[in-house]
Amino acid sequence: MKKRLMFVLFVSLTFLLSFTPGLFAEEGVTDTEIHIGSYGPQTGPAAAWGAVPRGTSGYFKWINDNGGIHGRKLVYHMFDDGYNPAKTKAGVKELQEGTGIFAWAGGVGTSPGLAIKGYLAKKNVPWVGPATGSREFVNPPQKNLFAVYPLYEGEAKVLVNYAIETMGKKRVAIAYLNDGYGKNGLRGALTSLKSHGMESVAQVPFEAKDSDLKPHIMKLRQAKPDMVLLWITPGQAAKVVGISKAMKFDTQFMSVSTCSDFIFMNAITKGAWEGVITGTFGEVPDSKLPLMAKYKKEIFDKYAAKEERWGIFYYAGILFVEPMIEGLKAAGRDLTREKFITAMENIKGFKGVGPEVNFTPYKKGDIYSRQGTSQTFLVQCLKNGKSKRLTGLIDTK
Repeated sequence: MKKRLMFVLFVSLTFLLSFTPGLFAEEGVTDTEIHIGSYGPQTGPAAAWGAVPRGTSGYFKWINDNGGIHGRKLVYHMFDDGYNPAKTKAGVKELQEGTGIFAWAGGVGTSPGLAIKGYLAKKNVPWVGPATGSREFVNPPQKNLFAVYPLYEGEAKVLVNYAIETMGKKRVAIAYLNDGYGKNGLRGALTSLKSHGMESVAQVPFEAKDSDLKPHIMKLRQAKPDMVLLWITPGQAAKVVGISKAMKFDTQFMSVSTCSDFIFMNAITKGAWEGVITGTFGEVPDSKLPLMAKYKKEIFDKYAAKEERWGIFYYAGILFVEPMIEGLKAAGRDLTREKFITAMENIKGFKGVGPEVNFTPYKKGDIYSRQGTSQTFLVQCLKNGKSKRLTGLIDTK
């Protein structure tokens, strides 16, 4: 009798499980939802970059309104870390262990990202498109981490090469944020200068909290550069350019893609950003690419707040996670982290609103198994924040 009862219970449980998909699913996945985490500075010294995770939010809402991923909705958990690595670490751990996150999308900044990189690797939680081009995210490569941002070192080399070879600049000064982000740019710039038999005429470090920038500008001015490379936050870059023009410090300013949202930069400098040259890797806002027009109409116009600007800071939040959506679709309905990672490794020749994305199966020592993009191009800010494209796509390897 006891054996018969156990058999009945076993058959009943098996029958129940056959109609309850997802009961024993991967962490962060239910029958109807996939939980995705992110972070970004909505406040603090780097708040200008806060548009990136907001762009991701709009993109995920659009995905959900168009059927989701194999019938599941993306549940997006994004928190404000203020560009403070301690807050990033605490917030990621709280969401991962309290809510249960399947994978992480985007996430702004080098220092905040480095604070959680090891933690997510240990748990083998997938992470796609961190908003940073620092080499530390792919060297050494990690099985769980897929980078979409071109390396800062390569971008710096492209900028300095253009200044010297095309513009004929002879005296290059470098203003850099004194963290991983700034030091990656500094390293690339110095490498390029050395290849031309040159040295920088000044290297001026900035801290993220620095607000009085006149001493920094005076150091740059005293070096008499004919080009200043700005590898600092958008707010600081805007101040440097604005104050320099007021002081009649006339030089060519160039900057990294993190300051390439010309609509935003032109607005906060009241037009002083005109003439600045930056690297970038996403389409320009008025691009004729049909997908850009589609995203503008169906995502930005529908989901963005009234005070949001349509610019690269916003749609970079889409660009960084487009490959994630491709991977989730390819992984299928029976979603696990291992299946998702395998699907990401098989992305080849994907083209969204950024450069082509390619990944390969994890290989120890091969950064390009996890560095999905390696192209950038140069643009110059024109009046009213419009863009003039100076180059085609340039390989940064």
